[in-house]
Amino acid sequence: MQNLGYYNGKFDIIENMSVPMNDRACFFGDGLFEVAYARNGKIYALSEHMTRMYESASYLGYDMPLTQEEFSSLLYELSAKVDSKEQLIYWQVSRGTEMRSHAPQSKLKANIWVTIREKQMLPPYSPMKLITAPDTRFFHCNMKTLNLLPTVMASIAATEAGADEAIFHRNGTVTECAHSNICIIRDDGAIQTAPADNLILPGVTRAHMIKACAELGIPCVEAHFTLEELMNAAEVVVISSGTQFRPACEVDGKKVGGRAPETVKALQEKLYGDFLRKTDI
Repeated sequence: MQNLGYYNGKFDIIENMSVPMNDRACFFGDGLFEVAYARNGKIYALSEHMTRMYESASYLGYDMPLTQEEFSSLLYELSAKVDSKEQLIYWQVSRGTEMRSHAPQSKLKANIWVTIREKQMLPPYSPMKLITAPDTRFFHCNMKTLNLLPTVMASIAATEAGADEAIFHRNGTVTECAHSNICIIRDDGAIQTAPADNLILPGVTRAHMIKACAELGIPCVEAHFTLEELMNAAEVVVISSGTQFRPACEVDGKKVGGRAPETVKALQEKLYGDFLRKTDI
């Protein structure tokens, strides 16, 4: 198949799939999602993505129809049906299906959605252009929910400005990006990234970066930083499953970074190299 869409046991090419209007994802964004890249039949960091989803599902009270291991096996089964060797795998769960009511009127079983399409991970080496945007999201950013309207609005603004990504901030304190985590490299050589509180998503690649810093002997500090500190940092780096560790060259039209290329290169080689090794044949 050229691509695949899946919903509660049924699958076809994405263009032929449909979902019930009463799925709570449609009315309330009452759902969670994850995204991972696959290469040569191997889904990178799948267990970490699944653990994050199931922890959030438990917090929200979802009745999951599959165990974490069964869900993982399903993704591998579906991935094998798609022809391309490099894939973007997206999956989500919603609370369930019933007539529209803010509070569920019955015990619901969660719905499973999956889409798989051909897509290569972007190499992390080309610098990004960023913009800043007020963080107007709610206070549960630690869960990867479907409530993405502020992210959509910021992404549109970034595209219109000719930028690749938007940096969210709350009254001048940086949280994360619209699709990614973010860190700075300080002039003292330390990496600094916002703490994993309820204002950011605890990214899988962010966790990999913190581990890589420890292995490479690079100091890593989990603490908030300001837009002013970001603009004056030795490097500004976007962290995501899609690009791993990608530096920025511009924020709001002003040049940034470029003063710690050796540290950037060391972490790029460590993180992107890990992806390549673990997805090789």
